Amino acid sequence: MKTKAVRLYGKNDLRLEEFDLPEIKEDEVLVRIVSDSICMSSYKAAIQGEDHKRVPTDIATNPIIIGHEFCGDIIKVGAKWAGKFKEGGKFGIQPAYGPLQAPGYSFQYVGGDSTYAIIPSAVIEADCLIPYDGDAYYKASLAEPMSCIIAGYHENYHSVYENHTHEMGIKKGGAVAILAGVGPMGLGAIDYGIHCDRKPSLMVVTDIDQARLDRAASLLTVEDAAKNGVKLVYVNTSSVEDPVAYLKELNGGNGYDDVFVYAPVAALVEQGDALLGESGCLNFFAGPTNPQFSAKFNFYDVHYMFHRITGTSGGNTNDLKEALAMAGQGKINPSIMISHVGGLDSVIETTLNLPNIKGAKKLAYTQISMPMTAIADFAKLGETDPFFKDLAEICERNNGIWSTEAEQYVLKNAKKI
Repeated sequence: MKTKAVRLYGKNDLRLEEFDLPEIKEDEVLVRIVSDSICMSSYKAAIQGEDHKRVPTDIATNPIIIGHEFCGDIIKVGAKWAGKFKEGGKFGIQPAYGPLQAPGYSFQYVGGDSTYAIIPSAVIEADCLIPYDGDAYYKASLAEPMSCIIAGYHENYHSVYENHTHEMGIKKGGAVAILAGVGPMGLGAIDYGIHCDRKPSLMVVTDIDQARLDRAASLLTVEDAAKNGVKLVYVNTSSVEDPVAYLKELNGGNGYDDVFVYAPVAALVEQGDALLGESGCLNFFAGPTNPQFSAKFNFYDVHYMFHRITGTSGGNTNDLKEALAMAGQGKINPSIMISHVGGLDSVIETTLNLPNIKGAKKLAYTQISMPMTAIADFAKLGETDPFFKDLAEICERNNGIWSTEAEQYVLKNAKKI
């Protein structure tokens, strides 16, 4: 079977190509990929090439397929898995099945930015190919980034002085600060924090981009948070003379139990450190591209105030299952993370320029041809293009965000790749 895929040959060397897939083995599964959301991790892999920890060193001759936040249909099941997977059913993927190997980084025949792919036995053995019964493909694509967010909430910990153990998870009913928190992953972190079963009582979200703060506040409202028992506050720290003092004032003059740093900026890490209260935990969530990235941390407070630090890179299978379940139950809305939509032929330009494209998540439908387009631009484009006119009207009916209805329209009416 032929597939079309975006393959990585070296640093900044991505190519959209058509090639043959081999016949699947008895312990493999053939899938048709429909959606893949483009992650900053794919950008990092693309610019680092063979120097990336998860990318093989021989990609110049054995290129890998990029993309790891994908969903689609199961087309053919090898004999070993005949009793576990149903041909024709949808699937979600947990790419982080091993510490240094993952679909989207390490394999020749599986990655999210392709039309068809082969799921290898190692991924299936690790229970990382997950049947999915949802009404939209994009929701399962976004379950992977949501699983990373959920992992961050689970990873935080607080020392129990009496017996020198750790209580895992954010402090229930405590105070959470999310710094640089209105990017696509930050939006998911706000949504999860408001609706999870271990809610904080106070959540303060900061950024220096007022437009992004305003969008976040319109999607994840203070009123909805209050209904769920969470006091939600958005703060533009660029307009505050002393951000640390101001943020502590919002918490009654106290430090925070849990601080998440969502951008790899040394000053932000140090600000997060200064915001920690007694037994507080800082989660450095944003993976830097510079292997020498560092920041100061107050070790006096580590010793006397029991400050702790952790970091996460990807969620596990249970985190992914929780994300799929919460999305399916309507407890979280991954649609709010999407700002742009495009086809497979938009992936290369989007991936290599991802840090420079404003907005939130960029969603690619791999079976179609379509420029990566901001949802906010649909109406303007619709003045001359009936396709975008219809999409704009659909999104307007759905509070200005992506939806199952929008996905179904695109898959039916967009030009095939």
